[in-house]
Amino acid sequence: MLNKFLFKKIDNSSLVVFRIIFGLLCFLESVGAIFTGWIKRTLVEPEFTFSFIGLEWLQPLPGDWMYVYYCIMGCFGLLIMLGYKYRMSMITFTIMWSCTYFMQKASYNNHYYLLILLSALMVFLPANKYASIDAKQNPEIKSNAMPSWCKWVFVVQLFILYTYASIAKTYPDWLDLTFPKILMAGKINYPIIGGFLQNDFMPYLVGYGGLLFDGLIIPLLLFKRTRKYAFFASIFFHLFNAVVFQVGVFPFLSLAFSLFFFEPKTIKNIFLKKKTFYEAEEIVVPSYKKPMLTIFSIYFIIQIALPLRHHFIEDNVLFTEEGHRMSWRMMLRSKQGIAVYTIQDKATKETQVINLDHYLSTKQKRMVSTKPDVIWQFAQRLKDDFKAKGQDIAVYVNCRISINGRPYKQLVDPKIDIANVKWDPFRHSDWLLPSK
Repeated sequence: MLNKFLFKKIDNSSLVVFRIIFGLLCFLESVGAIFTGWIKRTLVEPEFTFSFIGLEWLQPLPGDWMYVYYCIMGCFGLLIMLGYKYRMSMITFTIMWSCTYFMQKASYNNHYYLLILLSALMVFLPANKYASIDAKQNPEIKSNAMPSWCKWVFVVQLFILYTYASIAKTYPDWLDLTFPKILMAGKINYPIIGGFLQNDFMPYLVGYGGLLFDGLIIPLLLFKRTRKYAFFASIFFHLFNAVVFQVGVFPFLSLAFSLFFFEPKTIKNIFLKKKTFYEAEEIVVPSYKKPMLTIFSIYFIIQIALPLRHHFIEDNVLFTEEGHRMSWRMMLRSKQGIAVYTIQDKATKETQVINLDHYLSTKQKRMVSTKPDVIWQFAQRLKDDFKAKGQDIAVYVNCRISINGRPYKQLVDPKIDIANVKWDPFRHSDWLLPSK
């Protein structure tokens, strides 16, 4: 039964078309970062970036070399789209994109993380077997079919993503529309549609429409009776997000996933009319079945476990953000912070308030005022900076934050030397004060 479910050969039109769209979106995401000024603001202008803890050595290339980096990455996107040297192109893009994700936190976005996962999955998929330069140059690899598991890895990944996104919205400030109202109020200055977005109905559409869409879209796409309606709902939902929330290529990538829910013959007839449709339904169990099942089982167990980790960490994840990243907690809260960093020379006991403008960009200043892991990282950087000048210092942080417009609360214990505490990614940081 399992062999039939995973290893039955099916037509590969959906994967082939997805590869073409995916490669194009990788190209657009890369070059778009150049022309929108994202690279300049995020990777070129800052003196340094806050990379993921443990990867502090992963910093942007000096000068304007990050523009070259993204140009090269965009070229690999095009090679993926064309299916040229597919495996090498896919591996290289995955590594390069992963590096850019882990080297900075100032522009964290869930679809950046999703792009890593999809790129890594695509490395293992036979997406270049048709409509590719590889297949044209090497006709022996050409094929109209793929194992059924190639479809289901996407379906399961999407089900995990959307399910956790829906669950994350079932908290008071979302259900009573506190945050959706804040979200819409921030769009008032949009040209043409800004006034319309202030309609009393919009928070309900964003709040309950978003929660229901995330929770139901995958099951509705899986069933033939509801598939067409779910697809049209997806078009509206994702185009709305693209226009109103401006979340890069994610809406278009999400629409491209619909390819795996429709009948392969439908996809073939729309996009690949000259292609011979595969319908033999042969079952071919590969010799690498056991290691493949082991690898994918571990992968999906990790995907299921990561979004649950904040339940095992003390306090509210909305307040501490411990367990927030890589958990599909998308656009859930508005957070403001005020932080004062004071250093004390351990030898002379003299104190000095740090001028954040001397160290940080505007985005980075927001981060060191709201995000505990970045607060810790900046304290370590200050300690190292003054150590290089011959001073041994303590770093005290007086930080208060506001969630969804509520009164400010103390986030960090101002009496603790943050530069002298160790970071534990699996436990609650005791120098963070309770949210209640």
